[in-house]
Amino acid sequence: MHAMQKFAAGLGAAVALAAPVSATAQDYPERPVEFIVPWSPGGGSDTLMRIVSNNVQPYLGVEMPVINMPGVGGTVGLTEASRRDADGYTISQVHEGLLTASETGLTDLTWQDFDPIALMTASPQYLVAQADAPYDNFESFVTYAQENPGEVTMGVTLGGVPHLHAAMIEEAFDLEFSYVGYEGTGERIRALVGGNLDVAIGDIASSQQFVENGDLQFLAVGSAEPMEQTPDVPTFNELGADLELAVTRGIVMPKGAPEEARNTLESALQELSQDETFIEQVNNAGAQVDFRGQDDYASYLGNLSETVSRLSSVLAP
Repeated sequence: MHAMQKFAAGLGAAVALAAPVSATAQDYPERPVEFIVPWSPGGGSDTLMRIVSNNVQPYLGVEMPVINMPGVGGTVGLTEASRRDADGYTISQVHEGLLTASETGLTDLTWQDFDPIALMTASPQYLVAQADAPYDNFESFVTYAQENPGEVTMGVTLGGVPHLHAAMIEEAFDLEFSYVGYEGTGERIRALVGGNLDVAIGDIASSQQFVENGDLQFLAVGSAEPMEQTPDVPTFNELGADLELAVTRGIVMPKGAPEEARNTLESALQELSQDETFIEQVNNAGAQVDFRGQDDYASYLGNLSETVSRLSSVLAP
């Protein structure tokens, strides 16, 4: 009996010791969570991440102020975020640009320097062509491109995500493009409208107005399912290739953040992803809500990183 009393006393002490740790875990977050957005105000990342910031408080319980830290392809802000304390009170945003920047030597950072928390939005990318091109669907485009290797001019951001997406199309359909570099999506779409390119990688925000007025045509889209805004545009999956071409924006923490913080933020973001106002605002910004939690987001980044590595010779500046 004496042994049992000692055991019970020891157990009580262990519970008492554990209690403050548990209470602390339940208290996260106790103050605002700073959100370093490594891009300029007004761009796609800034716009979409401010929609996250503006709507998350009811689910997280604290504010999430955005701090813009642009520069060097998003790597200045991410470098700062990676150096912050891994205490759950700093987060940042990544998209596929970090993977291409890592592969092309723009930065020593990789996605594995962070703890992925949740993918939040996806902006599916389209293969866009001139309306009066000698092809009016993707199949005839492939035939034309195969018969004219190296002659189809493709507008991309050299060494960036659009270049990666075009290289994935090349690989999947055994094509060979002649790449022409432009800084931004709007710039290359204007070049396409002006007749200076054959095809380009674009999105709804940059291209749909030109498709509607008859200047351009969408040949294919990189979403998993047909897009509501363009139901007649086939996906690459429907065209026979397992391709997911999107600019996805997700939230990460500095490596080594407490499990309680990661799980609490993931849960709040999952609830946010089902909020009708949030969904409507993301859609109005030309993107979709595409929530994936910690494990699924890490898998997505890992698989895409392998693809970027495989196509590195094409992406080399």
